[in-house]
Amino acid sequence: MSLDQCADQYVLALSPREAIVGLSYRADDADSFLRDRARGLPKRRATLEAALAARPQAVVRYWGGDPRLLAALERRGVAVVEIGEATDFHGVRANIRRVAAALGQPARGAALIADMRAKEAAAAGAWRGSAALYMTPGGATAGAGTLVDAILRKAGLENLETGRGFRMLSLETLALHPPAALVLGFYDNAALARAAWNPGRHAVVRRQARKAALAELPGAMMGCPAWFAADAAWLLADRAPR
Repeated sequence: MSLDQCADQYVLALSPREAIVGLSYRADDADSFLRDRARGLPKRRATLEAALAARPQAVVRYWGGDPRLLAALERRGVAVVEIGEATDFHGVRANIRRVAAALGQPARGAALIADMRAKEAAAAGAWRGSAALYMTPGGATAGAGTLVDAILRKAGLENLETGRGFRMLSLETLALHPPAALVLGFYDNAALARAAWNPGRHAVVRRQARKAALAELPGAMMGCPAWFAADAAWLLADRAPR
């Protein structure tokens, strides 16, 4: 059983379908990478009552389920498997190995890692050091110490964000010092695009996005520290000039 949308991806990829007794209610949303596989499988809330009804041997979680729920499950002999906050491809592979081992599926984990490595190799260095800034519709960007930064660098892009972690971009900076190149993330999320508070709706930001975008990365590839970070790097690389 998985307790949140990120955990859904790991369970769908690594567990036999017949062994899945519950997914989160976001498992088949548009920003779920493996949403097609989720259709027809049971969805459950991250509550003790729902978990006891499903009778899982293991639960997988990234952020779902509060500490009391997790402790209660462990007291009842249910294995709780945590997905770590990976900030690079090595961390993602560690997540895959951990979950695959806990689910008794090391061969599936190894196959997923092999596919991931192949996409990393295909993407490596494609942009040859060109510089770009990552931006979401909400005006967020990402610097060193983030998986976003690792994705950009894997595809051969220099990250124009020099700070660490995530921060908000200012409209003033975008207007006065517009980046020559942007990598857009989550721009396929209609709810984010429509939000009244969204900096991405400002004319300056829309203009920059239209003019400077090198590539657009779907939210389904960007919302979870998982193997599809390699898909995002490969997609970026595919947009590089030949």
